[in-house]
Amino acid sequence: MSTLQDKRLTEIVIGDLMIASEKVAHVQVNNPLEHALLVLVKSGYSSVPVLDSSYKLVGTIGKTKILNEILGLERFEVEKLAEMKVHEVMITDIPSLSRNNTFMDGLKAVINHPFVCVADEDGYFDGIVTRRAILKHIKRDYYTNNEHK
Repeated sequence: MSTLQDKRLTEIVIGDLMIASEKVAHVQVNNPLEHALLVLVKSGYSSVPVLDSSYKLVGTIGKTKILNEILGLERFEVEKLAEMKVHEVMITDIPSLSRNNTFMDGLKAVINHPFVCVADEDGYFDGIVTRRAILKHIKRDYYTNNEHK
């Protein structure tokens, strides 16, 4: 099989571009918000996937969502971080892709999201595809196809 650099955009599938689940920071539905915020701050990400106890994708959680949840009238109510669980705050209405989706499916999905989760047909988390990965291939394709003109 040819390398990814040799493939045209129409031949690329999400499985070629994704970051495997083992390399992706994530939290689980029953983690306290405190743990989720620590993962987000330590990783430097604004949001991460949320998985259930069997590693199925159930949503995402982000710093903004957590901070809005603990924002009181006059202060951050930090004590809520230990009391509340991820499942109480996470976003469940998220796009997802499969390894076999096309490059164009990925492009459409990342227009409004910095990353999109990849799950198998049973809902198990496979990884993520990032806006950066998509844009890198668009740039490469553009320069490859326009250098001979």
